[in-house]
Amino acid sequence: MTAVILDGKLVAAEVRNQVAAQAGQLAKRGTKPFLATIQVGDDPASASYLKAKHKAAEEVGIASEHHHLPADTPQGKLEALVGQLNTDHRVHGILVQLPLPDGFDEDSVIEKIIPYKDVDGLHPINAGRLSAGKEILVPCTPKGIIRLLSHYKIPIAGHRTVIINRTTLVGRPLANLFLNRDATVTICHSKTANLSQTTKTADIIVSAVGREEFQIRPDYVKQKATVVDVGLTRVGGKLRGDVDFDNVRQVAGHITPVPGGVGPMTVACLLENTIQAASIQTRAS
Repeated sequence: MTAVILDGKLVAAEVRNQVAAQAGQLAKRGTKPFLATIQVGDDPASASYLKAKHKAAEEVGIASEHHHLPADTPQGKLEALVGQLNTDHRVHGILVQLPLPDGFDEDSVIEKIIPYKDVDGLHPINAGRLSAGKEILVPCTPKGIIRLLSHYKIPIAGHRTVIINRTTLVGRPLANLFLNRDATVTICHSKTANLSQTTKTADIIVSAVGREEFQIRPDYVKQKATVVDVGLTRVGGKLRGDVDFDNVRQVAGHITPVPGGVGPMTVACLLENTIQAASIQTRAS
């Protein structure tokens, strides 16, 4: 029996409907949720992601504006723009599209965002809150993964989870989200020896590597495990994830597709974070 496909498009549509209703309620009380994005340089993938985010925001009643800076923009000018958006009372959420071009100090830029406008959940204060078990503004991809598993009633508490990624964007916050839900968590990375021996023990595998030479094969997966594919690579003109989907599907119990799995959930959770940020700021005022 083949694995059940975890349909990110379906679940994301439900989240977006909820967000639209919440945006409508805020609008009735005089608050129009507002997202500001910043792109530095002309990376086509970043431009595509941002276009999708702005389109999604418009569809659920979130206003948005985009700030596009050239790749040779000084660090100080970028941080000054963040400062202006911090003090702009129209703006509830600020998103700096990552990665920034070479030469920029990304950490410094993220730290300039006021934590309650940090809809990517990457500010050290928000990261610290998450590590302490307080989920306020949480990084969108990890949040989307948890929402997807919850929708399909995938058990987490007491189960062994292996995450192949240790970045602040995915692996580390996702580990904390799983720990908050009583999972037993292992993080793997490029220096992990005998990776398949570790993943073979997992009830849930989350892979976010995104390299052409890397692939999760059936021998990495135990019977009936849940496999979440966050990786994205273009091979021969086609998008591919980290997982050998067709073959792993014969072993796993649940699996996410690429595309149509985690990606739509990431965008939906960005919209949800923007609503949450607007609500926090409305209460504070």
